[in-house]
Amino acid sequence: MIKVIHVEDDDDIRELVGLSLEISGEFEVISCASGSEALSAVEAFKPDVLLLDVMMPNMNGVETLENVRSLKGYSKIPAIFITARAGVDKNKELFEAGALGVIVKPFDVATLSQQILTIFDGIN
Repeated sequence: MIKVIHVEDDDDIRELVGLSLEISGEFEVISCASGSEALSAVEAFKPDVLLLDVMMPNMNGVETLENVRSLKGYSKIPAIFITARAGVDKNKELFEAGALGVIVKPFDVATLSQQILTIFDGIN
């Protein structure tokens, strides 16, 4: 089972994504409302991958990834970003920041787990 920390400030999206991934049977998910909440969860949960909303208050997705990667043992943790602002420039920026993949909102909840598996399997 793949351990995912999902970080999303929108309550509805956070709940929908968490349920969708857990129902697939492929993922164990901890959902966090902020980057700082995710940082607190990393050590205890020991995630395999981060699923990060890009635009969040206080600490955005890229900053969250940078902070997690500064923790001992997490310098190379894979990250998948979810964004409403797709485009060549935005995607390039996210990949340069260390994204393994980018999923664009709105996304199909029915295929979300497969999208994540496909991206994650690319590193294994």
